[in-house]
Amino acid sequence: MTRPRRLWIGGVCVAIVSVVAGTAIVRRTPTPPSPPRSRAEAIRSELFTEIQPVRIATCELRRFGEPHDGGYPLCENLLDRVKTGYSYGISGYDGWGCEISRRFRIRIHQYDCFDLREPSCPGGQTVFHGECIGTARTTEDGRPFDTLASHFARNGDGSTPIVMKIDVEGAEWDAFLLAPDRALSQIEQLDVEFHHVDEPKYVEAIRRLKQFFYIAHVHYNNFSCDASLAPFPSWAFEVLFVSKRIVASDGSPAPPATDVDSPNDTRAPDCQPARSTAHVFSFVHGVHDL
Repeated sequence: MTRPRRLWIGGVCVAIVSVVAGTAIVRRTPTPPSPPRSRAEAIRSELFTEIQPVRIATCELRRFGEPHDGGYPLCENLLDRVKTGYSYGISGYDGWGCEISRRFRIRIHQYDCFDLREPSCPGGQTVFHGECIGTARTTEDGRPFDTLASHFARNGDGSTPIVMKIDVEGAEWDAFLLAPDRALSQIEQLDVEFHHVDEPKYVEAIRRLKQFFYIAHVHYNNFSCDASLAPFPSWAFEVLFVSKRIVASDGSPAPPATDVDSPNDTRAPDCQPARSTAHVFSFVHGVHDL
């Protein structure tokens, strides 16, 4: 009986066949383990899994606002119930808020404490507030901040069905983590541009939002493409949340909806990822186990 030998050829371990009484026996060498992932890689992978969109049969997506940066999709057929809107981080323009105000005849509250230019919206009802969203009522470097719930209350919207868009360069994470349940429950549709992808609280914030909402659509901002952040193609990404109070979902992957997407930066290559096969497998595996 010859003893099995293993050779490493070009970094690959090859099993040498032993012969016993004329019978070939192949002794397989286990695949060497992959190197451990960094903490940041693990967080990104977890976050990417959490933000995969699911199918919502009653949602008819339509883009509102600017044709490129500043435009976001909503379920157009589910906007009839909303009575007011909030648009955070407008930077002097707000095509999203103005179009919704004119189309559905509702007031849109616009917030920005860094850019105090008030956008024009002929035919719409927009109210500009030179204030930012924060985790408490405070003033920093002369700029006022307040919470989501306080803004709703001060505007007389303590129980009003709301549509919202928020793009506040990273302040969104803590604002949602600390928002009371009653404030999140009022929001029927929520467009968010999230920033950054590798802190544990980001996963926590998405999971908190998913207690109230389904994720209907995701788009990656090509102003911030970065291949080193895999599985994310970009460190900024836009998510449409739809309240579980007004829709249902079976949890299956959402079909592609690229007709409502366009590059944020028309001068740069886009970086949308291929559809997540991990999410498809997770859904099928879950159904099989039921």
